[in-house]
Amino acid sequence: MDKPTILVTGGAGFIGANFVCAWLSRHNGTLVNLDKLTYAGNPANLHALQADPRHVFVRGDICDPELIAQLLARFRPRYIVNFAAESHVDRSIHSPDAFVKTNVDGVFLLLEAALHHWKQLTQPEVEDFRFLQVSTDEVYGSLSAEESAFSETTPYRPNSPYAASKAAGDHLVRAYHRTYGLPVLTTNCSNNYGPYQHPEKLIPLMLLNALAGKALPVYGDGANIRDWLFVEDHCRAIERVLDSGTPGQTYNVGGHNEKTNLEVIRTLCAILDQERPRLGSGSYREQIRFVADRPGHDRRYAIDASKIGRELGWKPVESFESGIRKTVHWYLSQHRDWVEQVLSGDYKEWFAINYRGRTA
Repeated sequence: MDKPTILVTGGAGFIGANFVCAWLSRHNGTLVNLDKLTYAGNPANLHALQADPRHVFVRGDICDPELIAQLLARFRPRYIVNFAAESHVDRSIHSPDAFVKTNVDGVFLLLEAALHHWKQLTQPEVEDFRFLQVSTDEVYGSLSAEESAFSETTPYRPNSPYAASKAAGDHLVRAYHRTYGLPVLTTNCSNNYGPYQHPEKLIPLMLLNALAGKALPVYGDGANIRDWLFVEDHCRAIERVLDSGTPGQTYNVGGHNEKTNLEVIRTLCAILDQERPRLGSGSYREQIRFVADRPGHDRRYAIDASKIGRELGWKPVESFESGIRKTVHWYLSQHRDWVEQVLSGDYKEWFAINYRGRTA
């Protein structure tokens, strides 16, 4: 097992926590996990690492340059992987300022610190160092049903404050490579799902509402299409890019699973009908309710992940059918305490704000 030291930002969030656990299962070096612990960063996501001396958790903000500088000077990481982000489109519509602060200003400050750190390294540390920006397919905009999937050369056309802020961060990352030579990598992923996902997102929202006997609110006609990527496959892709990716390059990461939102919800209902039948009779599909669409809702995302497959040999292990069953089983099994903790006052307040006035 390799022993690189790695700094992960946003490592208590959904994708970040899954990556942290996966990385420490395969590497013996120190992992410094920096997370601000906003509503989306949950220490319970890291419960399995409580007694692991390799995991160094630091509560802090990527917008704190002094803290970042101290961590880089102390631990001298080989890799920096930036998961830290405000990431929910609906929240960006209500409060875009938080997205600009973290996804733009935070990335800039992190790049500045990384550049200073990199310049202080000795050989061969300089050659081994990598800064990886974890981004999204939403920076590419929206596709029609007939258009080809997003490739790494697709122009950026973000349509939400969230997507625009991520696009700005990506542009900064690219600029620091072209201007200063900083060895950066960028990954643009499709919609993730799996264990520890916050219930503001589609799959856990629908799953938990179904079990609680609540309405399953579907935006618009439910025909918006997304490509679905199981989070463990995404984590493996990031490892491959860190290990073998070419500095300055972007790699799209997709699950090869285009589904409409309504297809996803009906699949969830069918699995729950088998695994946890409703009291009385009938299917969970009876709880589906169509509500007013959100502003600027992109119609379709699709990822062409042929480059990462061709150049780095990565491909997803999970199909949507296998990944969604694993996800449902996780939420139905021993993780009820985690669910109850997440479904707290903050989440209830957000749900009320976001769905207020969206009549069925």
